Amino acid sequence: MLDLSFLAHTFLLSLTAIPVTLNITAVSLAVGLSIGFLTALVRIYKVRVLSQTAAVFVSFIRGTPVVLQILVVYSLFPSLLHALFVRAGIKADVFSIDPIWYAYFVFSLNTTAVLSEVLRSALLTVSKGQLEAALTIGLTAEQAYSRIIIPQALAAAVPNICTAAVSLIKNTSLAFMMTVKDITAVAKIEAAYGYNYIEAYLDIFAVYIIVCVVVQKLFGILENRLCIYKQTGAVYA
Repeated sequence: MLDLSFLAHTFLLSLTAIPVTLNITAVSLAVGLSIGFLTALVRIYKVRVLSQTAAVFVSFIRGTPVVLQILVVYSLFPSLLHALFVRAGIKADVFSIDPIWYAYFVFSLNTTAVLSEVLRSALLTVSKGQLEAALTIGLTAEQAYSRIIIPQALAAAVPNICTAAVSLIKNTSLAFMMTVKDITAVAKIEAAYGYNYIEAYLDIFAVYIIVCVVVQKLFGILENRLCIYKQTGAVYA
């Protein structure tokens, strides 16, 4: 029989950890969108060296499991950094770093790799003629991108960005491996006292569904707002 009182208690407790999960998600998305956009441009315009480096980076990150990346970053990297500091005579306690910074790093890498491909394909949906026309009428490349190219590309990319965001939220459940007290960690810690793991997993399941549904709804609103760019193209301002 399920312990309903524990189920309700842990559910409410898990809700208090939502900000941690959303914090990791927001930081990773912000980093992923900014660096991913630059990576996409580098690959589209085939910038020497950088283009090949970006392609290798994307293939490597997307081709390795997130769990493996966590183990390397959280377990191996601090030990290597500590050894280097000791050899260099630098006194720094690398093991006291807040584990959430490792979570930011791992999930930002993954998000950057995913969104660079999403943004690259979205940018390629906008015809080169629009950029050439914008430059012809006197706009700078930055103005052309900010007023014409990016709005249309973003409108095309929103559904895939939403999918990436939802996947990211679910992947952050692995942050507990880095001792980050996210939704999963809080529920599992609570379950450990009385071995109520079934109830804890049901709570985790429910909380992630709620969070993901809300995020999907928000992206749906954003997509509806950006529909104007799909229909009429750019808006000059």
